[in-house]
Amino acid sequence: MGFKVAVVGATGNVGREFLKLLAERRFPADEVIALASSRSKGSEVSFGEDAVLKVGALEEYDFRGVDIVLSSPGAKVSAGFVPRAVAAGAVVIDNTSYFRMEPDVPLVVPEVNPQAVALFEKRGIIANPNCSTIQLVVALKPLHDLARIKRVVVATYQSVSGAGRQAMDELFTQTRAIYVTDPIKSEVLPKQIAFNVIPHIDVFMNDGATKEEWKMAVETRKILDPEIALSATCVRVPVFIGHAEAVNVEFERPIGEAEARAALRRAPGVAVVDNRAEEGYATPVDAAGQDLVYVSRIRRDPTLPHALNLWVVADNLRKGAALNAVEIAEILARDHLAERKGARRAPAEARRRRAG
Repeated sequence: MGFKVAVVGATGNVGREFLKLLAERRFPADEVIALASSRSKGSEVSFGEDAVLKVGALEEYDFRGVDIVLSSPGAKVSAGFVPRAVAAGAVVIDNTSYFRMEPDVPLVVPEVNPQAVALFEKRGIIANPNCSTIQLVVALKPLHDLARIKRVVVATYQSVSGAGRQAMDELFTQTRAIYVTDPIKSEVLPKQIAFNVIPHIDVFMNDGATKEEWKMAVETRKILDPEIALSATCVRVPVFIGHAEAVNVEFERPIGEAEARAALRRAPGVAVVDNRAEEGYATPVDAAGQDLVYVSRIRRDPTLPHALNLWVVADNLRKGAALNAVEIAEILARDHLAERKGARRAPAEARRRRAG
């Protein structure tokens, strides 16, 4: 008994990763539909090693019969189509920011709060967190269980793929332009990204923080603990894939480096790479294409009584977006939709037998 799955935003970075992971992980789908804007209608996207899917137009698509939608088309597009998909009976796992902070929409990271998947019944929507938040809370969860976190200060080093394919192209073309002494054009990102860093991701808010920094704070509290204080500085760096984070964590009680390292090693979805030597730590290049969140540079902060510093790295397209959503879909299919789908199928099969 398989599911019918629609991938919205199938031609984008995350959409292509959705399709790749559905095939790799052998998601129990009888049918997978690739959807994007009408501009992409008729184009083709890969599904697994050999299969190719024709892209349909989201604007025209009838979601009746679809069980699960994996969505990453941009917030404005999600705002428009998600209610239509839910009304047709689908459960939408949305990777955009549009629904994340709505109180009746669960915000889920499977290694952290898998029980929240069950709350999809309220709206028919599950929100996928921001990429930088996902890898952070995966690393924080085992430490929070151990000693309860009071405060987090994080600086991110975020790759250009988080801003989409056009930002990746801009990094490439700017880098080439520097070597051949062509003019540098910044059309996607606010400043030159090649051989530079930009402390500006998403729009600025009234308090001087960017929306990306605000997202990390409010999403961490919604997923992990509403009492955690968090301050973030989010920076775009000239890396194609993979986000890194320098994290300072203050706890309610003393916690040793060895104790923290052991808890992280036991945690699902985490790999500890922490050797105090050259190459004894993870970088975005190491994380690219991998499913895990890598934690390195675990050490005591000598300026606070109960604090540690961490270095956290993950593939932002894979673990920071597509894999997290597919893992949510796996929980949804296994624990919540299989029985419902069986109940729907039984009357249909009985009608077919009677007709025969």
